[in-house]
Amino acid sequence: MRKRIIALVAAAMCITLCGTAGAQTKEPVDYVNPYIGNISHLLVPTFATVQLPNSMLRVYPARADYTSEYVNGLPMIVTNHRERSAFSISPSQRSELSPVVPVNYDHERITPYSFDIELDDNTMRARYAVDRQSAVYELQFYRKDKPVYVIINSANGMMRIGKNYVSGYQQLNDRTRVYVYVETETAPASTGILAADGFDGRTSMAQGNNACAVLRYNDGTQKVRLRYGVSFISEEQARKNLMREQDGYDVDKVAERGRKVWNEALSKIRVTGGTEDQKTVLYTSYYRTFERPVCLSEDGRYFSAYDGQVHDDGGTPFYTDDWIWDTYRAAHPLRTLIEPEKQSLIIESYLRMAEQMGTEWMPTFPEITGDSRRMNSNHGVAMVADALYKGVKVDAERAFEYCRKGIEEKTLAPWSGNKAGWIDDFYKKNGYIPALREGEKETDPNVSGFEKRQPVAVTLGTAYDMWCLSRIAAFMGDTAKASHYARLGRNYRTIFNSKTAFFHPKDKDGNFIEPFDYRFSGGIGARDAYDENNGWTYRWDVQHNMADLINLMGGRENFARNLDQTFAEPMGRGKREFYTQLPDQTGNIGQFTMANEPSLHIPYLYNYAGQPWKTQKRVRQVLKTWFRNDVMGIPGDEDGGGLTSFVVFSSIGFYPVTPGFPSYNIGSPLFSNVKVTLPNGRIFEIDAENCSDENKYIQSATLNGKPLDQPWFTHDDIKNGGKLVLVMGRHPNKAWGADKKAAPPSADMEK
Repeated sequence: MRKRIIALVAAAMCITLCGTAGAQTKEPVDYVNPYIGNISHLLVPTFATVQLPNSMLRVYPARADYTSEYVNGLPMIVTNHRERSAFSISPSQRSELSPVVPVNYDHERITPYSFDIELDDNTMRARYAVDRQSAVYELQFYRKDKPVYVIINSANGMMRIGKNYVSGYQQLNDRTRVYVYVETETAPASTGILAADGFDGRTSMAQGNNACAVLRYNDGTQKVRLRYGVSFISEEQARKNLMREQDGYDVDKVAERGRKVWNEALSKIRVTGGTEDQKTVLYTSYYRTFERPVCLSEDGRYFSAYDGQVHDDGGTPFYTDDWIWDTYRAAHPLRTLIEPEKQSLIIESYLRMAEQMGTEWMPTFPEITGDSRRMNSNHGVAMVADALYKGVKVDAERAFEYCRKGIEEKTLAPWSGNKAGWIDDFYKKNGYIPALREGEKETDPNVSGFEKRQPVAVTLGTAYDMWCLSRIAAFMGDTAKASHYARLGRNYRTIFNSKTAFFHPKDKDGNFIEPFDYRFSGGIGARDAYDENNGWTYRWDVQHNMADLINLMGGRENFARNLDQTFAEPMGRGKREFYTQLPDQTGNIGQFTMANEPSLHIPYLYNYAGQPWKTQKRVRQVLKTWFRNDVMGIPGDEDGGGLTSFVVFSSIGFYPVTPGFPSYNIGSPLFSNVKVTLPNGRIFEIDAENCSDENKYIQSATLNGKPLDQPWFTHDDIKNGGKLVLVMGRHPNKAWGADKKAAPPSADMEK
């Protein structure tokens, strides 16, 4: 009996230990679910992107969203993320061929580094793995009585066919081409092009719209393996990229390499506690932040669409494809914290773009095909200021000058890359962008007929940009310029309506536009006044000077009361009508929208008003409500890390409210322990004692062994490692961090 008891105890111990060991073998990359958000709430969904971190070659399924019945060929490279794919491969055993063969699909499995999918009623299978500038496909065919075709489509370009290779290019715009070089493991039985009347085996080159190469294999062919390289320089460079990265056709081998790369990247954040879903949302969000920008350097050279030339990179890789209006807020600060060397290279790339364009204007939406100048304001300056004050290597003088020129010489009109015009002269004289009254005609040709002037959004955004310029000037020791731009950084005051405590559009004569509804006025996307979001969102768009905004609103109690009302104010109309006018303002909690980047800092603003416990409540609320482990688990346009970087920061317990200040606001971490590996190999650790779904409120805190009674800390506090200990509880400690002197930094507090 005693032996039996000992045996049972030993078995139980083995089960416990084995279970623990099994749980520990799950690595960060295993938590990534690329399908999160693949069905959008209203606008653009996320895509199940396969790539290595910040690599040139990235793909995702060629379909509208997760519910699409068909895939339109197999992808080869996405050029401008979300918007354009170049080349496609269509495996087929059908007698009728077409440039792209839409087929249904089943048993799809996607990881950050690979995918596996069955096609055309389970009669074909495609397996894929990616490297930085090359990839491998394995195509399997289950019909033994039909020939096998592999169609490679350039969409708009040229395809050249050899014995067992295909090369060519796709024309992306007047300046930019993307090139491909494809090799097959076994030579096809015949090759040709896809002509208007079908397969033409007499021709080895196709050019123009839907230029297609066709590889034909004999009946009974069960497997075709191919590998390819891509380039923005030439077909020959695409071949070199392939040969440098691939030594065979083994999908599993390439996938295993990719898995290691992703684990190394994602393992810089390690968490304990929380739920499996919370870990999945965290690591999937972190994976999303690596989608942009992408590195275009190829063997020490890169193509730049900014002057249409191929350049030597001089040992400094060239990065592009980054929507800075979205990403300056959290994605760039996240990289600055964890990968400052890469952030330095990215900023240097943008300075080169400014030079290559001939204007020396800092780009705002640098893409593979050039700077599209989308959205409003010039927030590259915020990215620079934030990096400088956190110790990132940046050429401050060049950066200051290119940012200044981009703000002062380029028009402030949204979505325009033209020189300054009428509204810019008005802004320089009066400190705000004038709004048009109903029926008043536009007088500045720089202004887009659809995007409008966005007068409040541009005035507020430019005030922040001016403050960021002042920060760079101060960093360089230029006190005169620092003072000048700091003064311009207060231009938000010119449109503050003291009667309503909102930022209010004002006409050219200095009068507020009346009547005005802060929920609905401004037309589609509220662009006649704001941009994409309404007045309730832009009420808080003074990231650099919350202390002054508190004063404008009549003190901390009024400020907090207005914040409360933001989360409580009803839509005022039915959802159909509301979202028809404001499609970007989904993910609502009252008038607060979790779906768009201008709102990201709002839950943290209670820290400035002596009520940090409400920040803790709100952060948990928005994460739990709007970011979930399912196909609708992202509330708005994710924008290549713009939105999910908020999730990463907020999940681990802090957030950079004001890029340009080297400081972080404390929220409420989801995990009992967080370890962030910094570039020097040291660890910043957050220990949240008693942390749980219910225990979301901070009772007390210590930082690096010393009591902390303020809801923020500095970059210097953690850059060499450190430990933040938070004691969590079910009910708020309303005294913690409540003192007025405990508020996070604001421009008015600068010495």
